[in-house]
Parts: sequence; structure tokens; C-alpha cells
Amino acid sequence: MRIWFNKTFSTISAVFNNLHLAYRPSAVTIICTHTHTTASAFLAADESYLEPSALVGQDYLDWCLEFCQRHRIDLFWPGKEAAFISLHQAQFHALGIQVLSVADYDTLSLLDNKAAFYAALDPDVAQTMEFIAVDNLYAFDHAVAELSRRHDSLCVKPSVSVFGLGFRVLDTRRDSITHLLKGVEYEIPLQELRQGMMNTRSFDTMLVMEHLDGHEWSVDCAGRHGKLLCAVQRRKSLLLGHGQEIDNNAEIAGMVERLTAHYYLNGLFNIQFKNGKDGPRLLEINPRPSGGFGMACLAGTNLAKLALQAFKGEKVSPPEIHYGLKIAEVNTPVVLRDKV
Repeated sequence: MRIWFNKTFSTISAVFNNLHLAYRPSAVTIICTHTHTTASAFLAADESYLEPSALVGQDYLDWCLEFCQRHRIDLFWPGKEAAFISLHQAQFHALGIQVLSVADYDTLSLLDNKAAFYAALDPDVAQTMEFIAVDNLYAFDHAVAELSRRHDSLCVKPSVSVFGLGFRVLDTRRDSITHLLKGVEYEIPLQELRQGMMNTRSFDTMLVMEHLDGHEWSVDCAGRHGKLLCAVQRRKSLLLGHGQEIDNNAEIAGMVERLTAHYYLNGLFNIQFKNGKDGPRLLEINPRPSGGFGMACLAGTNLAKLALQAFKGEKVSPPEIHYGLKIAEVNTPVVLRDKV
């Protein structure tokens, strides 16, 4: 089977490595494309090619269809333009090419916008932190006043972002020079943020939320059309550099199973939670393998193999998870490209 992964995050290498562990080279060939010649994922792929950097939407879809035919792709596992490709799966199927999408177009679009996602989520499926979406100073001030009545600490985050970009805890005591000199990270002075908003009539939607200050869980999952095949909970230490632990929190396990069924999730995906005064709360669903995917597979399961087995209609046996395992990742220096 020739499997193509188009441009995505560098952490896809862990998926490649686990597929190589599970299958003989003659059984699975991994093809990877990226817009940069130094993409680290190329090192773990069997074949690698450059893809055009400027194409999006229909133009990119047309290129993907042509690439699949030219390189005899059996299964397309999309990263870039995943939602748009999911919407047009029939065009690939007509050519005999299967597509492994995490969800349908509407769901993928919803997951990308946290304000819409949180607002639409049934609390019987999963609980989120309390939040208010804002896009101007007046709404921001109202949200801060309202949420401060019930929560000691608040935070903000753009409605659309990845890797936690833009997340900040609101600091009501210190200014930015103190943050700079003291090395304070992921916080922002409330009054200085307000001053910036005064200079901007409106801005992209952001969320004002209760700040959850407990443990964070990153749950790496394999599923098949709403059926959860396996989920590995990684509980992160509150102390930097102290690794993670394979956990088995029953409340989180229940939410993961319900979310998988509710959104009909498929393939490999990641769900994140954080603990607050009222218990674990859902942060987000990432419709892709996480940065810690390789660590999750140390718990006794090959999630990539499970996802592919289920896709192929093969029997999937529930693996035994090694709970309590302490894990971490060690960086390895590599040569991305010889000098030219």
C-alpha cells in the first residue's frame, strides 16, 4: 500500500516510524511531501517530494489529484487543506484513491474555531471551561468583569490558533517590564492589553476564559468513524522538565469516548484537557497526530497501526496500556541536507 502524507507538522515523523515498525517495507510505502527541502519528516519517509507552496483551495486540490495519479497513491492521509479535501473525497474515490480524513468538512471547520466549537458543544458530551467570546474592547471589559465574579484568575486565547499560540494569563498586578526582567512567560498585563485594544476598533475573535491551573492531559487517539479504538492519556508534570505519565483518568476517558462518537472522529487525533477547580475540562480536539504521539506509543500500543488496520477493515485487538509509565522525549541531532 502506497500512503501519501502531504504537508503537515514535523511531528508526523513519529507516525512514519510506527508504521515502519508495524509493516514490512514491501507492505507499506510512505510518501511525504512538503514545501521545504529541509522538512525533517523527509528523513522518516520512503519517498519524498516537494509540493508547490502557493497553492490553496481548488488549485491545491487539483494538484493533489494529479499527484495521486502520478505516484500511484492508494491512500491519501491529508494534513494541509484537510477540511477542503474531506469535502471532495468523492473525486479521489472516483480514481480509486482512498482518503483518511479525521472528520467531515463541517466538523473539521468547527474544530478549527474554538469559539464556535465551545458554544456548540453539548455539556453532556464534555465540559469546557467558562468562556466569553469577544472582538472589541467593550466586550472584553464586560467579559472580564463578568467572569471575575466567579473565577480568581482569567486567561485569553485567539479563537483560531495552534500550538497554544496567543494563550496568555491576565496579570492584574505587574507590568510588561517586570515580565521581561523576571522572565515571566504566558502572561500579559491586563491594563496594557486593554491599551492595545483601545487602538484597535475590532480584532479577530478571542476567548476570555477561566484559567485552569491544574494538570494538563494530552490524549492520543485512534478511531474509526466514531468508534474509539484506543486512547492513551499523557498527564503532563506541573514542573518543567519532569516528563509525563501515562494516566487512566476515568472522567477524561468518558469524555474522549463520547467526543469520538459525537463528532464521528476517525484515524489519528488528539484531545487535550486541563484540570481546574471543578475537575478536568476540555481544551481542544486536534484533528491530527500530536507532538507527543511517539511518547504515547511507548505505553504499549502502536496507534498508527491500529488506525490503518481499522481503515483496511482488519480486526483490531485492544492493546494493553502500561499505566503509570513515566515518559519523556530526547532530542536527536540530524543532518537535514548535505551542503550544495
